Amino acid sequence: MVAKREMTIDALKSAFGGESMAHMRYLVFAEIAEREGFKNVARLFRAIAHAEFVHARNHSMELSDLHGGYSVTAGATFGPGNTSKNLELAIMGEEFEVAEMYPVYIEIAKFQGEEGARRSFYWALEAEKIHAEMYRKAKEYVDKGEDMPIDGKVWICPVCGHTYIGPEPPDKCPICGAPKEKYEGF
Repeated sequence: MVAKREMTIDALKSAFGGESMAHMRYLVFAEIAEREGFKNVARLFRAIAHAEFVHARNHSMELSDLHGGYSVTAGATFGPGNTSKNLELAIMGEEFEVAEMYPVYIEIAKFQGEEGARRSFYWALEAEKIHAEMYRKAKEYVDKGEDMPIDGKVWICPVCGHTYIGPEPPDKCPICGAPKEKYEGF
């Protein structure tokens, strides 16, 4: 079901804007990490940028009945710098989504009976928790002047944005239930 209630629509538009900006910001951060010699951190940024695209796409699909131009207000971190600073900005953004944004948006969607929006917000929330932790670990390495070790690939579920590091993706996505074969590796 496509969201029809105004508060849910506003939350979806804001979430779409925020995820779209995160997608682009992380691609910029990946270029910087690559230039600074942090190849795995660059790969992590690119993979999570794809997860943010998945979130933006899911939110957009819930808005498919809208037609026309709309202003979108969304929170974002700005001021790219070196890889350590960029990881700090990424952590700040992910923690805001986990602690404040998505919990409120989920409650709005539940209150208004908007199941598709609730699911889209929930999937994003669960993935953002993982992203924040991955960025914290990456920052620990970068702050010591080391690249983050990645054993295998960074795997992204194209349905919900679940993110996993390892030689193989999980057999089934723990967030949305998508099968292993759907995962995309970075």
